[in-house]
Amino acid sequence: MSEIKLNLIDSQTILSGTIHGSTGDRCVAALSAEPETISELEAALARFEKIPPNFGLRPNLSRRTSVDPIPHDAGILTIDLAARVVACDSTYSQPGREGCVEYHDGTHCTDIPLCYRLPDDWLFLSSVEEYEGLRNERRTARARPLDARAILYGSPLFEFITANVKESPQLQKSAASNVDGLHVDEAQPVASIMTPECSTEESEEACHPLAEIVRDIHRRWLLTPRGDLRGQSPRDVLLAKQDLINFDLESRAMQWSIQLEGPPCLDRNSSAYRFAGFGTHEWVTYYYMVRHLIWSAVDIAGSASIGDSSQTEIIAALNRVKSAWLNEPNKEFEGPPINIIDNERRRLPEAMGGRSMVIDEDCPVCKMMGDEAEAGLGIYFWHLDGCNMDDEFAFSTFRAIEEWQTDQREMEERHKEFDRKWKEREERIARGEVLEPDPFFDPPELDEFVPWRVAESDPPEA
Repeated sequence: MSEIKLNLIDSQTILSGTIHGSTGDRCVAALSAEPETISELEAALARFEKIPPNFGLRPNLSRRTSVDPIPHDAGILTIDLAARVVACDSTYSQPGREGCVEYHDGTHCTDIPLCYRLPDDWLFLSSVEEYEGLRNERRTARARPLDARAILYGSPLFEFITANVKESPQLQKSAASNVDGLHVDEAQPVASIMTPECSTEESEEACHPLAEIVRDIHRRWLLTPRGDLRGQSPRDVLLAKQDLINFDLESRAMQWSIQLEGPPCLDRNSSAYRFAGFGTHEWVTYYYMVRHLIWSAVDIAGSASIGDSSQTEIIAALNRVKSAWLNEPNKEFEGPPINIIDNERRRLPEAMGGRSMVIDEDCPVCKMMGDEAEAGLGIYFWHLDGCNMDDEFAFSTFRAIEEWQTDQREMEERHKEFDRKWKEREERIARGEVLEPDPFFDPPELDEFVPWRVAESDPPEA
């Protein structure tokens, strides 16, 4: 009892046939790539099983004009990509919105578990009858995909920035005299003040007399609901699928580290890529890009040479600044920022080169990891986490301000507890008390964990 009837449906086609139940489970897992067509589903399936040439789903399936409701062997699985419905009635398994499947190497299942998570709008049902009753309603209710990047990276963003800079009397009066060193060069625009790492330049920017006004423009852009975003704010859109994409990237990274080869990526022509949600990497990258554009607009507004430019000219200038910032190499992003965005949209983790693992040449662990990566024996990854972004709700990844406030209170309590313990410890040391080693305050020496290193004080072997 291991085969099932499979119905695959998209907006144009119905395919039906019998397959092994485990293949059905992997088809459900492949929905994590958000396919809209059967061809996109087949491509996504390659992330979970190695499909030999001239083999795949289609040889086992035939085109039909309606869904085949008759179960086979262990049961029946129906996947409607257009309605985003999975209907499963099977004794083999009951796949859900989250789970793990075993990777198939083309000949048999392996013991490599690959976890998956589907978007929240997928509906799971237990019978074909339920599916047929809801199919038309689900298809009608599904909205056309939103091309959010046309708004978040396009003219609406530039218009918002330009209007708010022009409407600020303080920016108009102060830009020319106060924004020292921020003159816009479209080939090399304001790159030094907006980088992910803390720096002297960034500190100067944060303390600039116009910094709070610039921050407020950024804050309002993120938090203001917009009609062209279907009533959502840019921040709502940017965070809507962050957990989903982060989870998928973690799963792909785990797969890569086990198999030592990059997993198949999403095609740039696929619906999932064209209308992709935003993961943490793009959230962080977008933050620095927008802040950079606002400072650039301040500089443009204060420049005597183009101070009288029309809004259209300023918008065109900001578009050029955006393109330059995204496409030029940035050492903090280990390359052009556009590459990070593209990789995340393709669900490709950021792998590290072998020697980039060696942060400290005197660290044997770093050198060992670097040597493994260079020899193809290991793969390691790096991540952006937004740790140097402004510490307030608008720039955090919390969905609700109440969650952010709770986190702030908890963090404050942790800091108070740390300070209390530190003060108590210092007072005891001052009184001459001998304290038990504390794993937090007294971290062990590295030598204790590296048996092949011999301390200089040890006598040489006879």
